[in-house]
Amino acid sequence: MKNDQEERAALRLVRATIEEHCPPGVLPSEEAVNGLNGPTLLAEAEALAKAIVATVERLTTTTGRG
Repeated sequence: MKNDQEERAALRLVRATIEEHCPPGVLPSEEAVNGLNGPTLLAEAEALAKAIVATVERLTTTTGRG
């Protein structure tokens, strides 16, 4: 996967949405992701996906579902 500007912009939009609406701590900073896995689109996408799953798990736990 190449580091295309539009792809990077799309991931930034998803990151901003997660940071605004999801619980604190579910998403590591972009710098942390880059430091651990390198500045690849795939690494960023994986971090975003994990944050979404962590949010759903927290919501499921707090609402008693699951």
